[in-house]
Amino acid sequence: MKLSFVKMQAVGNDFVLIDGTKSRDIEWDKLSIKVCDRHFGIGSDGLLILLPSNRAAIRMRMFNPDGTEDMCGNGLRCMARFICENGYTDKDKFTVETITGIREVEILDKDSWIVKANLGKPILEPENIPVLLDFSPIVDFSIEIEDKKFDITVISLGTTHSVIFLHKLPDDEMFNYYSPLIEKHPLFPKRTNVIWAKKNDEKEIEIRIWERGVGETLGCGTGACAAKIADVLRGGKSQSARVISKGGILEVEWKEDVFLSGKVERVFNGTYEK
Repeated sequence: MKLSFVKMQAVGNDFVLIDGTKSRDIEWDKLSIKVCDRHFGIGSDGLLILLPSNRAAIRMRMFNPDGTEDMCGNGLRCMARFICENGYTDKDKFTVETITGIREVEILDKDSWIVKANLGKPILEPENIPVLLDFSPIVDFSIEIEDKKFDITVISLGTTHSVIFLHKLPDDEMFNYYSPLIEKHPLFPKRTNVIWAKKNDEKEIEIRIWERGVGETLGCGTGACAAKIADVLRGGKSQSARVISKGGILEVEWKEDVFLSGKVERVFNGTYEK
């Protein structure tokens, strides 16, 4: 079977998008393991599947490279461009059904493809994150990993994030050693993403990202949002910020809901032989 796909990226967070309305009887979780492989597949941080919905313009499913299903803010914004370019809507503002519910997206600029997504309210209750603690919010909670202690602020936006603020971002040795240990810490029954953060000022945060089921990524939309939410929970005064990762800059605003904005780029089209 041959599957048409589009490769897209947002701040270096790259995805393979497939129109699932034209394909049947495919085990998307197993396909994602093959497709996302950077040596033997197309290569990406995730697989996005467009499906029909009776609740929104379309339904989006997202799978990590290890086959687990997840939510992804940058993936949602990439899907929004895909929907517009393939004629599933003629509107600039519309809704998408996701694993975490209905999410509204808006095309702010079709020339530069600046896309804004409403990711809903952050999840702070431990049983819903999930994390095995009994209080909320979880702000600067100290965990011990071998010889070091880390203060984590734990948030979910449909996927679990542990944000660690430091005076400087970790070097490769520290990042690659401690990130997977935190990801798989017993506190997290479904593992956690790890967002290392450095606050430059009230309007700017730098992050380095370890995604569960992926490893290091150049960008993460929900992770960028988690960094800003964690900053506010820790006493930050601004509701909005530029969040800088290795892949570029995202704009985050937290009122009641969390809003994520940034550029989306189409990399190439192709055909995958299943």
